[in-house]
Amino acid sequence: MISPIVVLEGVERVFPTSPPVEALRGVELTIEHGEYVSIVGASGSGKTTLMNVLGCLDRPTSGTYHFDGIDTAKLSDGQRAALRADDLGFVFQSFHLLEHRTVVENAAIGLLYRKTTARKRRELALESLERVGLGHRLEFTPRTLSGGERQRVAIARAIVGDAKLLFCDEPTGNLDSVTSKQILDLFDELRDRGLTLVVVTHDDSVSARADRVIHMIDGQIL
Repeated sequence: MISPIVVLEGVERVFPTSPPVEALRGVELTIEHGEYVSIVGASGSGKTTLMNVLGCLDRPTSGTYHFDGIDTAKLSDGQRAALRADDLGFVFQSFHLLEHRTVVENAAIGLLYRKTTARKRRELALESLERVGLGHRLEFTPRTLSGGERQRVAIARAIVGDAKLLFCDEPTGNLDSVTSKQILDLFDELRDRGLTLVVVTHDDSVSARADRVIHMIDGQIL
């Protein structure tokens, strides 16, 4: 039996300010392989903190987080960085592309953190760009692309090398409605191919596309 890709049990995240901020409080969450989950909530509800914990960008103060059967608390910082490079992808509202690099170079940039040859990096980047429908834009630079194309490059960069879990933080926030639908259609295609997606959003039309919607308030899942 395949274990879930994400299991959180009793996760707390307290920031030691004065007074302390309880950003996550007793979070219990299971996400299966290939599931498409949306996390919604008002500003300050804890959804970004939750995504940071899930993405191994932050450690919980207490509780346990198992990723694909691995107890992340037992990983060193270097091992967590390797896990992010190999298995996790991140897509943000602002794209975060290198303007002076080509599309294929941007898609391959994350592979620099792996022991991958230049030839293999380009090969994997080409495959990833084909998956998002940008195989015809390889040598363009981001400044020559539309907003939707820029977001596709960011998605290609995030999933290059077969990431297992894709995190998206307000991925359509800078896009018009037509382009947003195209990106959401792409998410559907990626999910259908077996990729697990976690999308953080304020937009009901975005969350409605997910298999499951997780509502957060005051650091807790409703």
